[in-house]
Amino acid sequence: MIWLLFIGLFSCNISKNTTNQFLLINDSIINTGHLGISIYEPSTEKYWYNYNAEKSFIPASNTKLFTLYAGMKFLGDKLSGIYYHETSDTLFVLPTGDPTFLHEDFLNQPVLELLKNTQKSIVIINQHQPIKPYGIGWAWDDESEAYMAQRNAFPIYGNLLHLNWIKKNDIQNDSFAYDLKLSNGNISGFDFSIKIDTSSIENEVIKFPSKNKFEITLNGKSNQLTQEVPFETNGIQMVAYFLQECLGKPVIIKDEKINKADYKLLYTQNTDTFFKIMMHRSDNFYAEQTLLMASEKKLGYMSDKDMIDTLLRSTCKDIPQKPRWVDGSGLSRYNLFSPKDFIYILYKLQKEFGYEKLEYILPTGGKGTLTNYFVSDSNFVFAKTGSLSNNFTLCGFIKTRKNKTLLFSIMLNNYVGSSKLVRKQIENYLHEIIEKN
Repeated sequence: MIWLLFIGLFSCNISKNTTNQFLLINDSIINTGHLGISIYEPSTEKYWYNYNAEKSFIPASNTKLFTLYAGMKFLGDKLSGIYYHETSDTLFVLPTGDPTFLHEDFLNQPVLELLKNTQKSIVIINQHQPIKPYGIGWAWDDESEAYMAQRNAFPIYGNLLHLNWIKKNDIQNDSFAYDLKLSNGNISGFDFSIKIDTSSIENEVIKFPSKNKFEITLNGKSNQLTQEVPFETNGIQMVAYFLQECLGKPVIIKDEKINKADYKLLYTQNTDTFFKIMMHRSDNFYAEQTLLMASEKKLGYMSDKDMIDTLLRSTCKDIPQKPRWVDGSGLSRYNLFSPKDFIYILYKLQKEFGYEKLEYILPTGGKGTLTNYFVSDSNFVFAKTGSLSNNFTLCGFIKTRKNKTLLFSIMLNNYVGSSKLVRKQIENYLHEIIEKN
């Protein structure tokens, strides 16, 4: 790619209209950490400004930009829901990693309709190598959080339990209790213990490691509560459990190798719609499953590690600084990318898929993870946020008042202070570039 010739040539260039970088460099909170900036103009193939742009940073959810590229590169216009094969009495199902099955985001459920309408026995083929439910370097104490749903070959309900509590008052005894229900399953299949602690500030659900056992603490301040919590998938065992409840008939799992050429492919959701949801709310589960789906398409099996290795050895082999890339979501602090790496992937995204599609998929000001930011610059900024405690990144593209399109990457690690103030300074910095160029 010709544009890569400019990586070293313009690393010190400072346009007269980007000198407000000192808003960031001299900020009292930002300068407690490590800052990297890269701004690039594709039309001229020149960098406007680089600051620590070749150094490595923890990207947090900006990792999803690389995952997005993998998904857009290999998944086509529709997600593959399942492969299926029918005999006279049996419907065989081969999973593809599609995370939209019975997910509340999507009313249209082609796979469910196929399974509901058949009178045949249903057999799920388990021919995939075991998928580790968690990524490398994920925080073990986040296991109970909805943003850390387990990965597997056949997700169902987003691999989350949808818990609902309704407060029941006993006026005579001046006491209360809670009825607990699952909106997406039978509560009897799980082990719950509930206690009331009126001194507790928050309600809390704790999942026991490697078990579908949950301890719930409620403070009694609300009459009705809802919460999502990950369940233990046990590979694909739990999809059979939920399906049996949903369909009212047995679902069998068989471990065997099959000839995929004998199977038909059933498509489900529009990929652009799926990717828009993934990027607007920074959905970790969708991102992890995207890598697995891309792997299944490209390699014939599901492995996030092998998919990452394949990308870095092939279509992304000319990346400026070889990153350490370990998951699809950016939950791991082991991920390391440079600001120029994100300029690189943004360039590939716009070159191969076009700005119009990216404008649909990425949040703009006032939308998604930018809901409270860039409101006055809506439709001038399209970007992905990334945040972990003491780390914030923002990468995307901006359109200036003079109709220039710029790619930008701002990465900040290990700062001490308010994340809101950090975000505001970055917003001010980009706003000036938009207004003055």
